[in-house]
Amino acid sequence: MNHPPYLLYSDGKGNIFEDSSLLAVGRSGWDAVPVAMEDWIKLPDGGSLYELPGRRGIGIDVSTGEMRLCEKGWAVAAFIPPAHTGLYMAAYETAEDAPTLPLFCYTAAGWYNDEFYVPAVRIEQDIRQECAGYDDTKIASGTEYLLKSYPHNRLVKHLMENCCLTYHCPAARNFALGRWECPVPSSPACNANCIGCISFQPQEESIVSTQDRLTFKPSAEEIVEFTVPHLETAPYPIISFGQGCEGEPLLMWETIRESIIEIRKHTSKGSININTNGSKPDAVKALCEAGLNSIRVSTNSARSHIYNAYYRPNNYSFEDIVESLKIVNSYGGWTSINYFVFPGMTDSVAEYEALRELIRSTGLKIIQWRNFNIDPDWYLGKIGETDTGDFLGVKQLMDLIREEFPDLKFGYFNPSIERIKGDFESDFAHN
Repeated sequence: MNHPPYLLYSDGKGNIFEDSSLLAVGRSGWDAVPVAMEDWIKLPDGGSLYELPGRRGIGIDVSTGEMRLCEKGWAVAAFIPPAHTGLYMAAYETAEDAPTLPLFCYTAAGWYNDEFYVPAVRIEQDIRQECAGYDDTKIASGTEYLLKSYPHNRLVKHLMENCCLTYHCPAARNFALGRWECPVPSSPACNANCIGCISFQPQEESIVSTQDRLTFKPSAEEIVEFTVPHLETAPYPIISFGQGCEGEPLLMWETIRESIIEIRKHTSKGSININTNGSKPDAVKALCEAGLNSIRVSTNSARSHIYNAYYRPNNYSFEDIVESLKIVNSYGGWTSINYFVFPGMTDSVAEYEALRELIRSTGLKIIQWRNFNIDPDWYLGKIGETDTGDFLGVKQLMDLIREEFPDLKFGYFNPSIERIKGDFESDFAHN
C-alpha cells in the first residue's frame, strides 16, 4: 500500500464511489484521526458497506494534507463480520436533520487498488460464523428436521422460524446444522434498560430493535429436550443461555438451574455457558453449583458510571457483575467479558486503568472484543460524554493488556470445553 485508501461516498441510490482527492481517515471518540497504513486490511468476506444519510465523510485532501468534507454524497461505513474487531469508526460530519443510525457497527472504510479496506484486526481464528461456512440448503433441511423432531417444543420453533429463517442468526443456523454453539434463549424479561437494546426499544425512541424478543418462558423440559442431543452429537458442543432475542437469563435462573441439573443427568459432554449482565451473583452461584461451566458478562465499560449510563440497571449495580465473575472463577469456571469496543472510549487512558483493575480483581480468562452496534453520535449524546479524553488506540490497548496479562485470552466467541481444557490457540471449530 503506497498510500491510505481513498474515501468512499454514496450517491444515495445504493451506489458507492471513491473520491480520489481524499484519503480515508477514522474516528476515535468525537474526533477524526489519520489511520496508520498497517492498520488497514481488506474488507473480510461477509463484510458489507452502507451509506450514512445526512452525513458527509471526512478525509485528508491529497494535495493540501488538510482534513475536509466530501461534498459529493453521503458518508460510507463498513460492517465487519464476527471474529474481527474494528480499530476506528467512520469519520463524518452529521447534519442537524440526519436520522439516527440503526443498531449496527460503523467501521471506517476506504478504497485501494480495486478493493475495499477497513481498519480492523482479526481477533479470533474460530470459523464458527464464517459466511462461507453456511450452506442454505443444509440449513433448510436441518431446520425442517428439528421442527419435525420437536413438534411441540416452543423454543425449537422460536429458534428455527424466527432466529434461523427470519433473522439469519449465526448461532441458530449452526444449531440447524448440528454443530458447535447452540443458543438457548430463556427469558422474555430484563432488569436493564440498555440504550442500544437489540430486542426491545420504547416506542418514543428514534431507533427500532433489530429483532423481536422471546415472548414466553420456556420450561426446563423444553430446554432439556433439544440441548441434551446437541451436547451428545455436535462437534465441540456448547449450549448458551442468554441470546440477543431475549431479556436477562438470570431472571429465569431457577428454570436454568433445573435444566442444568437434568442435562447433566443425561450427558457429561460439552460446555454449559450463560451470556448475561451478571446482575444476580447469588443466582450465578446457584448455577455454578448445578454445573455451569462458563459465563460471559456483557459490558460497554469497566467503569461503573459509563456502564450505568448505558445499561440503566434496575435493582443491581456494577459491583454485582464484578462479583458474578469472581464467583464463577472461584468455582473453577471460565470467565469472559463481552466487551463493546468503541474507539476513543474503550481505549481511553481512564478505561485502560479500569480494565486492568477488572482483570486483576476477577481473574478474568478472556476478553471478547466485540464491535459496538450503535450510532456513535447518538450513544455519546445519550450517556453525556462530551469529551472522551486521551486515547491509546485500540491496537495499542490490546498490546498493553497482552503484555501485562499474558495468560488472558483474546477472542470473539465462547470457547468450547475442548479449547478451554486443551490447546486454546489451535483447537478451533473447523478441526
